[in-house]
Amino acid sequence: MSSIFNTLNIGYSGLNASQLAVDATSHNIANAEVEGYTRQRVVQTAATPVSKDIGQLGNGVKIDDIGRIFDSFVYTRYTNISSDKSYSDYETSKLQTLSSYFPEIDGVGIKSDLANYYDKWQTFADNPDNDSVKVTLATQAKTLSSHIQSTRDNIYHLQKQINDDIAVNVREVNEIAQKIAELNVSIDQAEAGDNYSANDLRDQRNLLEKNLGDLIGAEVNYGQLDANTQLDTNANIRTGSYTISVNGFNIVDGNSYHPLTLTNDNENGFYEISYKRQDGVLIPMEEDLNGGKIGAMLDLRGGSLDKQTGQPVDGIIQKSLVQLDAFSKGLIESTNNLYASTSTTKMTSNYLDIKPDSALMDGSENIKEGAFDLIIYDSDGEEVARRTIKIDNTTTMTGDAGSNSIQGQMEANKDDNDDNDGTNDIDDFLNFNWATYPDGKSALEFSMDPTAKSNGYTFAIEDVLSDGGFDSGTNFAGALGMNRFFDGDDASSISLNNRFDKDPTILSAGSTSSSGENDVALNMVQHQFEEYNFKVGDVEYNTTTYGMFDVISTDVGIATNSAITKQETVNTQFNAVELEYASVSKVSVDEEMTNLIRYQNSYAASAKIITTVDQMMQTLLGLKR
Repeated sequence: MSSIFNTLNIGYSGLNASQLAVDATSHNIANAEVEGYTRQRVVQTAATPVSKDIGQLGNGVKIDDIGRIFDSFVYTRYTNISSDKSYSDYETSKLQTLSSYFPEIDGVGIKSDLANYYDKWQTFADNPDNDSVKVTLATQAKTLSSHIQSTRDNIYHLQKQINDDIAVNVREVNEIAQKIAELNVSIDQAEAGDNYSANDLRDQRNLLEKNLGDLIGAEVNYGQLDANTQLDTNANIRTGSYTISVNGFNIVDGNSYHPLTLTNDNENGFYEISYKRQDGVLIPMEEDLNGGKIGAMLDLRGGSLDKQTGQPVDGIIQKSLVQLDAFSKGLIESTNNLYASTSTTKMTSNYLDIKPDSALMDGSENIKEGAFDLIIYDSDGEEVARRTIKIDNTTTMTGDAGSNSIQGQMEANKDDNDDNDGTNDIDDFLNFNWATYPDGKSALEFSMDPTAKSNGYTFAIEDVLSDGGFDSGTNFAGALGMNRFFDGDDASSISLNNRFDKDPTILSAGSTSSSGENDVALNMVQHQFEEYNFKVGDVEYNTTTYGMFDVISTDVGIATNSAITKQETVNTQFNAVELEYASVSKVSVDEEMTNLIRYQNSYAASAKIITTVDQMMQTLLGLKR
């Protein structure tokens, strides 16, 4: 039954509703700059009316809910593009760093050093007996080698830095996953037994979901979608079962989480990311992770690791390292193969993995089918003997005299000069020595017979070129490092041979030490124009040394420009989606101030109802007196 007290209750309900609306608005204003906060609104509906003879009479207002204006569809688009932005920003930053190691566009860098290096060979060819020119050539060779090494070191350190970033970010993923699982417990407790939503807790969880997506591209899965058009036409939330998965692996499952596992027990210390099943088995994940910042890290560093060494076998940075190593290896071997034609009394190879009775062409050394000549010079620089050593797919390193081995062909009793003299042939001048060391490594040594050496005899190795190009020979001397100009076998170890570093004046411009000889120096000048085979994994490049370096710098430049272009596109998309998300969920202080005035006026009007009722009651009591 309606009464004056019922009217008082109606005024009180309006007063209470306005007070709650002011509280919610104040909460919005206070959290306007808080990341992840979603604006809230008080949902008001008419209270259950009072039945009268003439119909139903209104009974004030009631509060149904305090809800978040949150659109799950918009938020999903926002988190997805935010993950793409995180990937793009990290990738672009690191590729710009990588490209700074190749400053060729400014006329400096390895390519400039390479040009100066060939110029010094030309100067040496013009002045073959000038010691100061030899010193200048040695200095430029060291400069080139040092720059190649430092560039590789910079790239490798960038790769290791990214590897460390992977560890840091995976640990952060695990921390966030744990916090989300704990929040799920709190949300379930807060929302248990009624229909009210734990708004602020859900905001915290959404922010962690976004952060998790930025890190690893995680996908959030809910049971169902509930709309709340009473609150706002854009309002809807997902409820029910809750999981977060990364490429099909659940790292959060309701109130529990499953941390990712990091291992780096390989010799290079590169991290592997695994998912631990309930039975304890680790399932590798890094090859499939391609979202968020961690996805960018793996695409740059390399996701697949070699089972033996733990070294990445893919990735943009690893590709640059492999290409730079291939460039350096090609430069070292081709240069050494040419320099082996300078005469000496002893040649000792690098340490080798060659088995003495295994086919040379089956090994890891870059030895090709063909032939090379062993040449003997007398003290006047005149050729006195020459023997062709052939290599095919069955040639071994050691063997009996006359066999299809390097040793057998060298020690064969042959008349190299067709002079019917059995004392002035290759087998009379040269000694073959194959040494095996305890660590399994081996080395080859060719040396002059002591008597011939004392009489001023020297020898050289010269490839037999089938088509006139420097790359058409066996590469025997270059692959093994016989009488080498450069030491090392890749970009990390390339250096001027220690002998020439100590005493550049012993450098030779010609095949012999005769004054004015410059054929080797001229070949070195021509070297820059010759095409060689550079093997990068399963890909082979037939190009010049300049061309191979251009491949490296061009690939880095293309990758960097592509990343920058992609970043610009992603940023544009992100800004558009972020604006849409903000228009739905973010706090507008101007709008809240307007609402505050509305609710203040509503509060004052409700208060007026109460004062009016109070006056009516005073009037009623006055009638009794």
